[in-house]
Amino acid sequence: MKLPSYRSAAASTLAGAALVAVAVLALAGPALAGNDPTPNPGDVAWMLTSALLVLMMSIPGLALFYGGLVRTKNMLSILTQTFAIVSLVGVIWAVYGYSIAFGDGGNRSTISSAASQQAFLKGVTAASNAPTFTPGHVIPEYVFFVFQMTFAMITPALIVVLLPSA
Repeated sequence: MKLPSYRSAAASTLAGAALVAVAVLALAGPALAGNDPTPNPGDVAWMLTSALLVLMMSIPGLALFYGGLVRTKNMLSILTQTFAIVSLVGVIWAVYGYSIAFGDGGNRSTISSAASQQAFLKGVTAASNAPTFTPGHVIPEYVFFVFQMTFAMITPALIVVLLPSA
């Protein structure tokens, strides 16, 4: 009876790791070479997952949490307020909030000129990309828009509990 050799197992593990490294470099090569970067599907999936988690934290999470802090008769009011705030801020973000926050201001110093630059997502297409903090990595601008919108929606919804309730 021959016992398994640990050297052969270690060698096959190193060979497998080398193959994975070669495959990763082959896929990420154009992005590392300075060519026009393309979005990484893993980055896109993580950003969309994060946006979904923040959205679930705002609508059902905040609404039910704040609803538990009030009396039973005010529960529907809190649910409605939270949903209305999230919906309204989502529309405001699409109309001019994204443009004010992330538009190219240049020499413009007024909010109205910055808001009109990308109002109603003017210039944002399926082919446009947004840079990340890692050089050479980009994500689609629509994904970046949705991710930032979820934080814009949850911020005013956090204030609902601070308002005096009747």
